[in-house]
Formats: sequence, structure tokens, C-alpha cells
Amino acid sequence: MMPPASIDELLERARALTGSAVGAVLRDLGLAASADPVRTKGSAGETLERALGATGGSSQVLDFPDLGVELKTIPVTAEGTPLESTYVCTLSLADAELQEWETSWVRAKLARVLFVPLVGAHKIAWQERVVGAPVLWSPTSEQDDILRADFDDVVGLIGVGRIEELTAHRGRWLQVRPKARDGSVRTLAWGSEGEAIATVPRGFYLRTRFTGALLADPAALPD
Repeated sequence: MMPPASIDELLERARALTGSAVGAVLRDLGLAASADPVRTKGSAGETLERALGATGGSSQVLDFPDLGVELKTIPVTAEGTPLESTYVCTLSLADAELQEWETSWVRAKLARVLFVPLVGAHKIAWQERVVGAPVLWSPTSEQDDILRADFDDVVGLIGVGRIEELTAHRGRWLQVRPKARDGSVRTLAWGSEGEAIATVPRGFYLRTRFTGALLADPAALPD
């Protein structure tokens, strides 16, 4: 699939998929589902990327770089409630205290997002999820201020060596969670005395109460 030439074309493609099962989209692309259980979690998202013509394919490149758009698929219930937090990007722990919201990769990733809900019960196979209506979102100034506050809280805590106090409970909308294929993976961070420590990699995630509200109202300000 060629990449879309405009945002209007991207939205047209996404809307054309609405109501289709992800497995049917995969078959229309002439592809077979992976039999590897480790690969299933991201398979629905990868299918939509292919169907919409995404070219990024890298953690350091937007999914639609020419349009400045990032694609995020969200598994939701029939009522539209997200089933899991939405991964945004990794968090560099070694230099977190030097990062600023305005130039951060997490803000760049969230500057313009195409959210595509994938509807189905909690335990349903990903191929059976149904593509919902897409929502193109950019943060309002009020939303940006709240996301900035969450970001500043995170990097401030890391900057004073309190990385181990950083849990998923912090942050109104933007939270930090472990991000690794297994619990044995470690990355570099700094302790309270400036000593190097090994800790689990972390990533930025959007809370379900935020993404759920955005799907209903892109200007929402949920508590």
C-alpha cells in the first residue's frame, strides 16, 4: 500500500476500514496471521499500519512522517472503553533530567495522532476485533499543559535519582510503566547519590481514562 498523500486521504482509508474485522483486513492484504504467540500483541496494529500505508516502522520515526501523524490502535469494549493503556514511546532514563517537554520525543509522538479503536470483548482474538471509527487528535493548549505537567513530574523525579519511586500511579494522563520483553532486561539510570544503577526500561503510556475520553471528544479534559 502506497503511503497516503494527504491527511484527508489517510482519514478516507481509515474510515473505509470501519466495520471490518482485523482478520479480514489482513486477508485483503494477502497476508497470513503469525502463529508465534509472542507476536500477537502488536499484530493488529501492524495490520492497520500496512492497510493505511504507514512507512515509519521505527520508534524514532512517525508512522506517517510526511504527514506528521502517529497511528495508535486501541482495543476497546463494545461500549468504547479502552482495555489497556496506550504505549507512546520509550523513556531515556540516563539523560531524563536534560529533557524538556517542548523538544521531547513523547510530545512529538503526540502532536497529531490517528486513534483507531479495535472493538471486541476482553479475551477475543485480535483477528476478530472490528475496526471502529477513527479519531484524528492534536492536543488542545489545555491538554498540552496537563501532559507537560505529567512529563515534568516524571523527569524531575528521575533527575534527583528517585527512579525506583516512579510507578504507574503517577501522572494524570501520561504515566510511566516498565517496557521490556521480559523482566531480565536492564538499562542505565542514576541513583540518589549520582551512582549508576541498572533498572528496568520504562516507557510513556496514555491512561485509559484519557484515551477513552478522547475517542468520544478530542477536546476532553477527564479527571
